[in-house]
Amino acid sequence: MSVESCRRVAAVSGIYDGLVGIALLAGRPLLSRAFDVPLPQPPIHADLNGIFLLAVAAGYAIPYRQPDSWGGRTYLWVMGPLLKGVGAAAFLLDHIARHSPASFLLFAAGDGALALLTLWALIS
Repeated sequence: MSVESCRRVAAVSGIYDGLVGIALLAGRPLLSRAFDVPLPQPPIHADLNGIFLLAVAAGYAIPYRQPDSWGGRTYLWVMGPLLKGVGAAAFLLDHIARHSPASFLLFAAGDGALALLTLWALIS
């Protein structure tokens, strides 16, 4: 495991999740227009997703500060290859099976790239 690579991945992932979380909480109308989708009903679904992403982003402080600790590595494994990897697959499968907007594939690409970068940092 490369300590500096894990630290960088934690920083990038934390910023990525934090920005998406803020956008879901404070910029929902902008996201709705950008992705050409209606606002979620009831809004609590987007609120909870935004809160979840802010919590995930805050959790990246652990591997950023202590990338070589058991807790830091575990957090990266769970939130990187596991959560972001499965999330990327879910976006892709939803697009194929339920015809969700192609614009959502941007999240599949972002999550997938971060999952692979995290995996690389953890095993290199």
